[in-house]
Amino acid sequence: MSEQLEELAALIRLKQADAVLDAEVAFGELTLTVVASALPGLVRFLKSDENCRFSSLVDITAVDYPARKVRFDMVYHFLSMYRNQRIRLKAAVREDELVPSIVNEHPSANWFEREVFDMFGILFSGHPDLRRILTDYGFRGYPLRKDFPTTGYTEVRYDEAAKRVVYEPVNLVQEYRQFDFMSPWEGAEYILPGDERAK
Repeated sequence: MSEQLEELAALIRLKQADAVLDAEVAFGELTLTVVASALPGLVRFLKSDENCRFSSLVDITAVDYPARKVRFDMVYHFLSMYRNQRIRLKAAVREDELVPSIVNEHPSANWFEREVFDMFGILFSGHPDLRRILTDYGFRGYPLRKDFPTTGYTEVRYDEAAKRVVYEPVNLVQEYRQFDFMSPWEGAEYILPGDERAK
């Protein structure tokens, strides 16, 4: 299987030399590191080329690396039912960079791209309806960024007196927002059966 994927990687690199930066086969899957601006053309090629036929878009997501200058990796997963193969595309993008939409190549990318925008704040150029999809329209921040606070910025609750949903700033004392990740058993005054064996 990996030999087939190596051959496929060589073919794609040959035919899409401007788009593909690197190729790697790991865990039975091919991962291509690509140029973000070349995504629509590359996706069109992967879908239509007889040797590829990656006609099913499985998922689009992002990974946040806040310490990197190029903060995000856009990640696309495709499936070729004709060839029984999967492929992953990774494209590094800056926080202020527009990623070209692939909705014209795969209409199902619409909601995936909206989710990435909603959760990470990554903008897609050429998207027909880029707005939040999982959070409320007035939501502040992007929940899957690693610098987003665990408790968020606002809480939503139903106010019985006002007979409506109200939004309020999170009002937690600071020690509840910090976690030391110590063992839950440290400092416990009781000993559970079997704890004596740990010594």
